[in-house]
Amino acid sequence: MALPEHRSTPTDTLGRRLHDLRLSVTDRCNFRCTYCMPKEVFGRDHAFLPKSDILTFEELLRLSRLFVGLGVEKIRVTGGEPLLRRDLPKLIEMLAGIDGLKDLTLTTNGSALAALAKPLRDAGLKRLTVSVDALDETIFRAMNDVDFPLARVLEGIDAAHDAGFGPIKINMVVKRGVNEHQIVPMVKRFSGPHYILRFIEFMDVGTSNGWRLEDMVPAADIVALIRREIPLAELPANYAGEVARRFRHADGGGEIGVISSVTQPFCQSCTRARIAADGQFYTCLFAATGHDLRALLRGGLSDEAIAKAIAALWRVRDDRYSELRSDATLALPKAEMSRLGG
Repeated sequence: MALPEHRSTPTDTLGRRLHDLRLSVTDRCNFRCTYCMPKEVFGRDHAFLPKSDILTFEELLRLSRLFVGLGVEKIRVTGGEPLLRRDLPKLIEMLAGIDGLKDLTLTTNGSALAALAKPLRDAGLKRLTVSVDALDETIFRAMNDVDFPLARVLEGIDAAHDAGFGPIKINMVVKRGVNEHQIVPMVKRFSGPHYILRFIEFMDVGTSNGWRLEDMVPAADIVALIRREIPLAELPANYAGEVARRFRHADGGGEIGVISSVTQPFCQSCTRARIAADGQFYTCLFAATGHDLRALLRGGLSDEAIAKAIAALWRVRDDRYSELRSDATLALPKAEMSRLGG
């Protein structure tokens, strides 16, 4: 299938361009992290998507090519846990061949990374993000809530480094009373040029994670906590719309960042589109419903018609949930993070 001719990049009602695509390849995960897929909701009887509803590799490729034709420069493969998708390196190879795509990356819990790091790298994956919420074994196992050992995730990170990934981004969701005392140990463990460490404020994504404002540790507090022990120097953003506020160790020992969706919303510069594993197109992480692109893919429409539909949906986008967050918005229905890929 030939790459469609590049079209003008659509902008939404707030002037935000389409630049990043989060591409979910499965709604399944082998972890039950309390801030994302709590076991009480996503138990043994939870109904995940049937295979027939999930986009095929060819459909994922077709959509990705159309989004790149509309201005997307970066694709992040997500889930659920994307490494659970069978033959994932094959999809990565397909996506890596898209003309005009500048950045292809993937976010994983790292549980299967030891075996897949090299195949993913060989397939053309450029960058990698691994979620690590604690270095304390007891806390780590409690947060993933399936008793998964930290050592296997660290083994996967080492395998990724050996495969040529670097710097590897490490994400930590910080929840008060659970893992905030792990912040400084994480900074010390993931220092140096091989890592970029990101701390993420606990967010009210979805409706099942029991979010309360008092459980959220503000990004400013995280930075202050680190600075008590480790001098930091602030860095400029890598690009317009980058969500993390960036710092480096004053002694040159590596980079950290904080993502403050709650206390310092970045809605005004958000350029992210999200495709769920079943082809639903979401224009915000906090959206309640998506737009069915699978029906267009399987309905015989041309590339041009589907691209026009995507552009039209983006042009009417007015999402800015984090700027409007209130008791009223907290009560609104929202799609779960495991569906949107974070």
